[in-house]
Amino acid sequence: MITGTSTGGIIALGLSLGLPSNVILELYMEHGASIFPPSRLPRPVAKVVRGFGRVGRYSYDRDPLKAALEDVFDNRTLGDAQRRLCIPSFEGTYGEVFVFKTPHHPDFKLDWSQRMVDVAMATAAAPTFFKTLKMGRQVFADGGVWANNPVMIGLVDALSTHDLDRRQVQILSISCGDLDIPFTKGQRTAGGLWHWREIIKSAMHLASQNSTGQAGLLIGRDQLVRIEPPPAVSAIEMDDFKAASSVIPALAAEVARSNFEAVRPFFAAKAVPAPAFNGPRQGHAPILPFA
Repeated sequence: MITGTSTGGIIALGLSLGLPSNVILELYMEHGASIFPPSRLPRPVAKVVRGFGRVGRYSYDRDPLKAALEDVFDNRTLGDAQRRLCIPSFEGTYGEVFVFKTPHHPDFKLDWSQRMVDVAMATAAAPTFFKTLKMGRQVFADGGVWANNPVMIGLVDALSTHDLDRRQVQILSISCGDLDIPFTKGQRTAGGLWHWREIIKSAMHLASQNSTGQAGLLIGRDQLVRIEPPPAVSAIEMDDFKAASSVIPALAAEVARSNFEAVRPFFAAKAVPAPAFNGPRQGHAPILPFA
């Protein structure tokens, strides 16, 4: 099973089709500058200007992201995935948590017909960055609002849909970067909306810590491998493509090398395609290679 939120959801969708990871990387390297176009202003000034603009409107047009995703996923649906998927989002019509799931259980009858492009955009519709995504009567925003680290989503789904002992579960959890965020002086002494304006970052950080801790307690910490990138990665803003593209690939390669022995068991054998109880692969339909 693969679960991922926001950019992790896009990666999970690609992997579920057998798309090589280097091809997924190229999606970001080729289209990142059009998805997050750089400002002509110096980065610190641009950050302030964009921050003020973000007060009343989202920062980026999502059409370049949609075009990039359509190049990769075309009209494939969740039902075409060869691996079990759980992709969280935030549904705003009713104000509820939402998880898109492949039809790997008889009760999962609806999501398989959703286009992968739409699922990717729903989980990655980061508030203030992109406009919310309307799908039918529902409206979606980034799953990171409540499941920035989706490890517990995958674990709960695995235990509730399969006859497993919790010690049978092994988890590889890969972080996009996490920094400790202590209280500022203003938060400690003054309070108010201004000093707590970025509390969402702290909330996401703490929720991520909690998810990892809960999963480790449930299956045993020895059954969970958590990969954290160095602080240099965590310090890069989400929309700073120039810094991300120049810094992250080399650091990620080093992180992969240093954690090789820990992650090797997860890639020792090719996963068997997941059964599908609904959708185009129902009844173990023939597997079509990714093209």
